[in-house]
Amino acid sequence: MANGVYKITEDFEKALSDYTGAPYVVTVDNQSNALFLSLYYEKNIKKNITGDTISIPSRTYPSVPCEIIHAGLKVNFLINNAGLLHNGFFTKLSLEAQEKMIQVNVLALTALTHLYAVNMSSNGGGHILNVASLAGWMAIPNQNVYAASKAYVVSFSQALSNEMIAANSGVQVTALCPGYTATKMMDNPDQGATLRIPSGMMMSAKDVAEIGIKACFAGKDMVVPGLANKFTTIITRLFSKSLITKFFGSFYRKNMD
Repeated sequence: MANGVYKITEDFEKALSDYTGAPYVVTVDNQSNALFLSLYYEKNIKKNITGDTISIPSRTYPSVPCEIIHAGLKVNFLINNAGLLHNGFFTKLSLEAQEKMIQVNVLALTALTHLYAVNMSSNGGGHILNVASLAGWMAIPNQNVYAASKAYVVSFSQALSNEMIAANSGVQVTALCPGYTATKMMDNPDQGATLRIPSGMMMSAKDVAEIGIKACFAGKDMVVPGLANKFTTIITRLFSKSLITKFFGSFYRKNMD
């Protein structure tokens, strides 16, 4: 989602700054532009940092986040907004692309959440906002690995939120589950087929970011922005998974170019 993440990342930055009145730091993976973090600090620091990529196989962390911790800066807010998306039939998409999607959407998010959850716990608390997706509520044919990766983010974040509360860590973890959002992600040739969605069905990146930030500060373990998206979550509970899967499979194939 290298191209699609820019706009919503900027909106997350602004929403966090507006809500807290505090400065922020953005860490960018300089190789793929796919890993974005918004870090809000107690200290009066505001700058852009270009970091190293996460090495998933060896489970090492990016040097910049580690250096931030070693420098003694107190991280109060982490936004895991990284994401990759690929549309199309599973057997026709490259395995390499789908493995990378899992690395970014699942493994990188888990690694960074662990790094900062431990650090925040030792410093008296903080907030972690993991950007999942409405797709994480259901199985979506022709977007199956993406949907499965976001289901992981939803489940992981809710469970971790409960753990952090039980441990009296002071760390709040929230899963943000937006639906279709008006970013370049909706029309990115690097992610395979393009899903054509009417503009009226999409929320603005600004609204999604603001809702996510406010929900995290309000102590919610999950938030689904937008009435239409909330209604969709209700639908997923009323009908069988098989029926929901058939519906979305048909809808996505009809609207993909």
